[in-house]
Amino acid sequence: MSAGLLLPYRHRWPQVAPSAFVAAGSTVIGDVVLGEQSSIWFNCVLRGDVNYIRMGARSNVQDGTIIHTATADGPTLIGDDVVVGHMCLLHACILEDACMIGMGATVMDFAVVESGAWVAAGALVTPGKRVKSGEMWMGRPAKAVRMVSNAECETITTIARRYANRAGEYRASSGPPQRASAATTPGRRRPARPRSA
Repeated sequence: MSAGLLLPYRHRWPQVAPSAFVAAGSTVIGDVVLGEQSSIWFNCVLRGDVNYIRMGARSNVQDGTIIHTATADGPTLIGDDVVVGHMCLLHACILEDACMIGMGATVMDFAVVESGAWVAAGALVTPGKRVKSGEMWMGRPAKAVRMVSNAECETITTIARRYANRAGEYRASSGPPQRASAATTPGRRRPARPRSA
């Protein structure tokens, strides 16, 4: 199993901690920093071109998620021990330490999800909103519906730890991410000449 692909943008390469994992089929582009024991799972795209992406230690971005930024002072920042579920969309937002973004959720420009907060599966956090620490937000658009329970807080920590451990197992069998090269980046092909009859 081959590891994910790292691509440069304007001569800036992603920086991936030695213990991080980028799964096959995922692409990390440009000004992106991935912390120790962080993990990017299958078929994700992290595009740090018009601004930068930073991800802390032991955070995980699960299969099919897309992370991008905004040009006008809009990086995407992800803290430590963050859980980002399958098929999420994160755009120019801030996720503080140990928060949960449920499967299929969207967090838009300049929104902030504070430590210990939970964005439910399928929720849409609209631009500029702040999901406060300990709150559960649901719906499209998302709104606060209740406080996160102690058990749910422990779930965030447990999932983050499990993914960090699982990523270590995958990384041991797949090796480090692959930087783009002539072998991995196809060049332009000339049009085929028509054969003479």
